[in-house]
Amino acid sequence: MRCRMLLLMLLLIAPASAVRADQPQPPADFVPVENAPPGEQIPALPLLGAAYGFIWVGVFGYVWSLSKRLQKVEAEIVELESRKR
Repeated sequence: MRCRMLLLMLLLIAPASAVRADQPQPPADFVPVENAPPGEQIPALPLLGAAYGFIWVGVFGYVWSLSKRLQKVEAEIVELESRKR
């Protein structure tokens, strides 16, 4: 049983290490983002904040719209119930 588990683990680990070894190397003129000049870097935090803000405004607007429509439907139900009697 122990031998089978060892063999199974080796069969699962060996292909993963082979995949890592076969990855292509980046071109010689590749410049990582950390070494890029400050003028070429994109300010991520303001963009991320703006994106989240835009999404939250949309969510709150949708919830507000749903509440207004629900109030209209409830008012119509009350009116119909009062007509019925």
